[in-house]
Amino acid sequence: MKNEKAVVVFSGGQDSTTCLFWAIMNFKEVATVTFDYGQRHSAEIECARKIAEELGVSFKVLDMSLINQLSANALTRDDIAITAEEDGLPSTFVPGRNHLFLSFAAVYADAIGSRHLITGVSQTDFSGYPDCRDTFIRSLNVTLNLAMDKQFIIHTPLMWLDKADVWELSDTLGALDFVQEKTLTCYNGIPSTGCGECPACKLRNEGLARYKSKKMAGAVE
Repeated sequence: MKNEKAVVVFSGGQDSTTCLFWAIMNFKEVATVTFDYGQRHSAEIECARKIAEELGVSFKVLDMSLINQLSANALTRDDIAITAEEDGLPSTFVPGRNHLFLSFAAVYADAIGSRHLITGVSQTDFSGYPDCRDTFIRSLNVTLNLAMDKQFIIHTPLMWLDKADVWELSDTLGALDFVQEKTLTCYNGIPSTGCGECPACKLRNEGLARYKSKKMAGAVE
């Protein structure tokens, strides 16, 4: 893989930024693609742009605002409350988001001569989102290859990691401080440790606390 090009589906959050560092370590050239789908806050896109510039990788934004015309969810509508579950799914679930994002990322990858797609989905800490599961990614990989007559490979470095493990990976990659200070995971658009109250912040900050506790225990031993 060291001699090949990869495209990272990039939001500027903890997971995708960790994947970006992983990609930089494993591929000769890395490009990022970010999606404007009518998020609650544009800060996410600007955060992604700044990170890409700082790390010296290409950055492209694709307009996916059509999603906002088709579904109502808490990530694109500020009049819908952010809740952990609603009729079995979190109110932050955007139907079809990862399916569409990866499909368009594949078209972009093909255009720039890449067959590797990287996404930060995780079945371990998937927050109830069905399109973060391994079965979905495997199925979509086959579908993309058949639809475009290509041999794409979708890489999911975080698939079997919980949030503490993701922090550990970023530390292994020498990026823990960077990810902690410069990413935006918060549903309310607050960078770094965020608002501390939304589900994304709680998952992120609890994972960091667990990893630091584990690391300290290891140092003591």
